[in-house]
Amino acid sequence: MRAAPTILHLDMDAFFAAAEQASKPSLRGKPVVVGGLGPRGVVATASYEARRFGVHSAMPMGQARRLAPNAAYLVPRFSFYRSISEQVMELLGRLSPLVEPLSLDEAFVDLDAGGVADDSASARAAGERLRIDILATTGLTGSVGLAGSKMIAKIASEEAKPDGLVLIEPGTERELLAPRSVRILPGVGPATGEHLRRAGMTTVSDLAEAGEDELVRLLGRAHGASLYLMAQGYDDRPVVAERDAKSVSVEDTFDVDLHDRVRIRFEVERLAERCVGRLRASGHSGRTIVLKVRRFDFSTLTRSETLRGPTDDPSVVREAAGRLLEAVDTTGGVRLLGVGVSGLADYTQEDLFAQAEAESAAASGEGVAASAERAGGVAVAGAPVASAVASGEPEVHEAVERRWSPGHDVRHAEYGAGWVQGSGVGRVTVRFEEPGSVPGRVRTFAVDDPELEPGEPLPLVGRG
Repeated sequence: MRAAPTILHLDMDAFFAAAEQASKPSLRGKPVVVGGLGPRGVVATASYEARRFGVHSAMPMGQARRLAPNAAYLVPRFSFYRSISEQVMELLGRLSPLVEPLSLDEAFVDLDAGGVADDSASARAAGERLRIDILATTGLTGSVGLAGSKMIAKIASEEAKPDGLVLIEPGTERELLAPRSVRILPGVGPATGEHLRRAGMTTVSDLAEAGEDELVRLLGRAHGASLYLMAQGYDDRPVVAERDAKSVSVEDTFDVDLHDRVRIRFEVERLAERCVGRLRASGHSGRTIVLKVRRFDFSTLTRSETLRGPTDDPSVVREAAGRLLEAVDTTGGVRLLGVGVSGLADYTQEDLFAQAEAESAAASGEGVAASAERAGGVAVAGAPVASAVASGEPEVHEAVERRWSPGHDVRHAEYGAGWVQGSGVGRVTVRFEEPGSVPGRVRTFAVDDPELEPGEPLPLVGRG
């Protein structure tokens, strides 16, 4: 435990929703909910305006719509959020070499290791400068907690929300925690909280008074002993710099169970492509390909295959995932699919078998079209399948229908940058506005309007 509050915890305020409000002037000050919009979707983040209606993270989207029917419901733009997160993490890295990210919008920082703070005054000054720098760089706000331990710093940042800073002096931890609910302590979720309640313990002071032996009897040696220490305000966990990723994976939950084997194979191949994209972006390759399948009855199966060497070749990952799928019974329907790569390395080793197969396919005239034919003729979105006819007829490209998801960026040849408000029955509604502008006008187009195309997110600040 530290004698000075030099552990900082940063938590961006309603991050996804705040980023959407900042990029869409017409949504500022209004309830915004970000998450999956299908029947099985859940809330990822709700703006503070939406939280007043009772909407919160991890809530089923259907329930959120009943609570706040007039809110704006948007699908996430993770690449956009990731770019903002990188800016924030860069600012944290200027404070200290010891930065421990917990998610895109949350991290611990050891200020003492960076030499920027050694007492309460200097720690507070560093925290205030950080908040100013985050706002100037990203246009968003974050809340800062400062304390002598990670547990108390996180509690402090929660108390600081939104857009504040709370410093808790070392030595006051027990007094601070005593009247609080046991749920405030790390590792005490709904099940453990209910177990403790039945034993007559609802506050942190109840845990401290019960003693270590009683908590060990109730919760087991490891959990009981650590919970007793935390109830005393004791937490000596160090801030650990970001560790190398152990795996890279992507998954999708489907609004309606998939039964068509060809469609399931297509989705697995699409996920494999996305997974390799993330793998390459992280500068890694991997040896073990993992397939995850959640069936109609919520049973979840995982299958894996380990290659001879690490790869970041999309065809190798795609084919391995396809082989794994062959061993899974999907006749009852599939509600979730995922593809991952583990056993990461920072180099690749050519897969000679895949290379030989590719050379053989090229020699026999096979290509993307042949691969698509084996998969049932389904084209990957964004890469239409070309069907060459031996009789000499011209190439025919399968049309790929564009999808316009609520909240996503678009650009129109005449009206410029905007975002999708909604789409249906062959039409798409777009609001044309940019960060820093006044709320823009709404226009409606045919979904196949040639002058309308997907756009890139615009920076929230710094546009000249």
